[in-house]
Amino acid sequence: MSDLPDGIQRREFDGQTRLATRGDPVYGEPTDGGWRCWDAGRSKLGAMLEGGMGIDLSSGEGVLYLGAASGTTVSHVADFAGPTYAVEFAPRPMADLLDVAEARNNLFPLLKDARKPDTYSHVVESDLDLLVQDVATRGQARVAVDNARFLGDNGQLLLAIKARSEDVTADPETVFDSVCAELTEAYKITDRQRLDPSHDDHLGVVARKR
Repeated sequence: MSDLPDGIQRREFDGQTRLATRGDPVYGEPTDGGWRCWDAGRSKLGAMLEGGMGIDLSSGEGVLYLGAASGTTVSHVADFAGPTYAVEFAPRPMADLLDVAEARNNLFPLLKDARKPDTYSHVVESDLDLLVQDVATRGQARVAVDNARFLGDNGQLLLAIKARSEDVTADPETVFDSVCAELTEAYKITDRQRLDPSHDDHLGVVARKR
């Protein structure tokens, strides 16, 4: 079972026990007092936690989140973490992400390309605890390897690999093996698990910086 920090609990919503973080709700999710439901069907990281992967969030003092989109998952991360840098390439979801960040003083949206970490290295601090990546692009391993510079010693990578973004024609397991092999340039993989049925053709990967 994942080691959940104080800012995450398992609470009952609509008769089901689900993950929740304490913070301002976004996009109409169910709430219970000051807790907001973390829907695994809308969040790859949520699905990794629900699947019981070997994730350690107890030291999430500083986080770099790649592929923040409109802010659904990264808002949950910012609820329990320290400084959270949210990189998103597309202007439209960035507008929504900026709205989400208004209620979170520790969430810093960056309109940048995760494939080009030099463009935000002057903003993002080094020695971070967590790198969370959900980027739908070819070369997902290279993105993770190039951004490892921001992790401190023994920093953790939480990666959602989207097989169809790498090769829409290849067998997903073949894609997953290839991406994981490339990750070993900078990381030691400690856990991997398919995210079906919440997210088809996705693999969750937990790894430590070498």
